[in-house]
Amino acid sequence: MGKIDYFYSAEVLKIVDADTIDIRIDLGLSVQVNIRTRLHRIDAWEVRGEEREKGLLAKARVEELIPVGTEVTVNTHKDKKGKYGRYLVEIFTANNKNVNNILLTEGHAVVYGTKPKKNTKKKEESK
Repeated sequence: MGKIDYFYSAEVLKIVDADTIDIRIDLGLSVQVNIRTRLHRIDAWEVRGEEREKGLLAKARVEELIPVGTEVTVNTHKDKKGKYGRYLVEIFTANNKNVNNILLTEGHAVVYGTKPKKNTKKKEESK
């Protein structure tokens, strides 16, 4: 069996940071759920710590693309969850632009798994 993608209509409820977004997802048949999602394939800059300045710019860009209350389309991949229990999603704007790709293209995020690990420098110095 091939890859199964699911597409849902959703409303943006809260932008936690550039890659964590709370949405109200419409499952059909008058069933809606509020869930915390993580943008699939990307790792955006954090809003705390050393990356704070870049993280706040990335979050502001997401708020500009999909402000709270905006209707979006959400694509989940086999309804897969990440390690913190958040659904992994691609989010599309009303004019069908992929938010995940925009963040990558504009430098607000990197491909997931390519960001240097924290404390790498300290570990190398202690060797």
